Amino acid sequence: HARWAMLGLLGVSVPEIVGKIGKPWFEVGADIFSDDGLNYLGNPSAIHAQSIIAVVATQVIFMGLIESYRLNGGPAGDGLDSLHPGGPFFDPFNLAEDPEKFAELKVKEIKNG
Repeated sequence: HARWAMLGLLGVSVPEIVGKIGKPWFEVGADIFSDDGLNYLGNPSAIHAQSIIAVVATQVIFMGLIESYRLNGGPAGDGLDSLHPGGPFFDPFNLAEDPEKFAELKVKEIKNG
């Protein structure tokens, strides 16, 4: 759920920061049900969505591919715990250098999403 939330935050933040959509982020999703569909950042040549079913199916497929890659130990997961991706991009501040602290942080991540 946390990975979905992180992607959701990105989807909310980018249009708000860019500011090209002309309405609040929480009203933009309803555009997918309009006759014209949903144009990402107000640009029909960027990402144009007209079917909520296609959008949800695409999200499920991509998240499924990412999760299966992680669980099967893709190149980024060689020798790592399959439930925690690790690596320099997941711990840029080296918060988990100490193994005890790392175990505590993993429990906190699970408890808090």
